[in-house]
Amino acid sequence: MKDYVIKATSGNGYVRAYVATTRNLVQEARDNHNTIKVATAALGRTLTATSMMGLMMKNENDELSVIIKGGGPIGTILATSDSKGYVKGYVQYPDLNGVEVQDYPNGKLNVAGAVGNDGYVKVIKDLGLREPYVGSYPLVSGEIAEDFTHYFALSEQTPSVVSLGVLTTATEVQEAGGLIVQLMPDATEETIATLEKNVSKLKSVTTMLSEGMTPDDMLNLVLDGLEPKILDICEVKFDCNCSKDRIKKVLISLGKDSLAEIIEEDKKAEISCHFCNSYYNYTEEELRAVLGEM
Repeated sequence: MKDYVIKATSGNGYVRAYVATTRNLVQEARDNHNTIKVATAALGRTLTATSMMGLMMKNENDELSVIIKGGGPIGTILATSDSKGYVKGYVQYPDLNGVEVQDYPNGKLNVAGAVGNDGYVKVIKDLGLREPYVGSYPLVSGEIAEDFTHYFALSEQTPSVVSLGVLTTATEVQEAGGLIVQLMPDATEETIATLEKNVSKLKSVTTMLSEGMTPDDMLNLVLDGLEPKILDICEVKFDCNCSKDRIKKVLISLGKDSLAEIIEEDKKAEISCHFCNSYYNYTEEELRAVLGEM
């Protein structure tokens, strides 16, 4: 089954919702970076949220990046989405640099222990303006979902419910998905009470997915009694747009002297893409051509 996100509102327009299933894109990220289980969960939650946030953008060429840095052994998490919800991302230390993080007593992965909570979540929106919008707010837990909830409340003054989940073995992502549900500024007390009641009854995202529920089913639960209205169903995926020509910018950024030194000493260069771990090889002739262009 393909990954997709449902965009919906309540019948009265006071609530908007994004509900996602993202197992395939999280699996691709895991395979690209060979992440251990807790890193797969942390990266998968971040990618899922970033994809849904990408779909909140209005213009075709808008881009959004999320950086989470909590001081934990996983290092920095970086995810980027376009307005179609196509995402890419990586973690700085996919094996936590050899540091062992114990699971919680109930057996659940200790994502906060890997991410840390002494840091920030930063959201960068490139909306085609002269300067990108940058919002940076302290992490509150390191469990990712709570941190995005905090971000929406502070940055966009939007009361939000964020739930994210990844169920994985060492190598296989079994379930992944999430939901973001937000109250509009003019929401009535009745709508708020209904939504709060529905949210209090929700199981975890991975539990619902494991029980065979679809995003449609989860949407009907969270907007029960609020006449959910589906606006769009968007197929999403892990999508890295790197290429040998785009990676060439890395060589140019080194400057003429450094590139000339590489040509003289190594006669070649190999550059990898952080997002998908693809490798690009440049021969001496290709490097000299780049140097000539500079």
